[in-house]
Amino acid sequence: MFDQLYTAVIMTVSFSGLFSFCLNYSYLLESLLSLELLAVSVYWLLSSLLKGLGVEELFSLFYLIMVVSESVLGLALLVMMSYSHSSVQIKSMSSSVC
Repeated sequence: MFDQLYTAVIMTVSFSGLFSFCLNYSYLLESLLSLELLAVSVYWLLSSLLKGLGVEELFSLFYLIMVVSESVLGLALLVMMSYSHSSVQIKSMSSSVC
């Protein structure tokens, strides 16, 4: 019973993150937050699947390190974009302006 409820919560969080990522593509911060929500739901799924194998800590730690690195790069891009373009809207970016 608990496993089915836990899986349903994980799937709901995953679909809401994917749905918000598809709808909120105009601002970079909203896109980054949606990607982080997807990363957290994958972490929950990964940790629940690896509990029985006894290697949950190792793979979970490796996954969390990768997610943190990805989020730091995303925030660095957000700061660089706000300084260079004076806006964080994705539509304001142009490939001809460097």
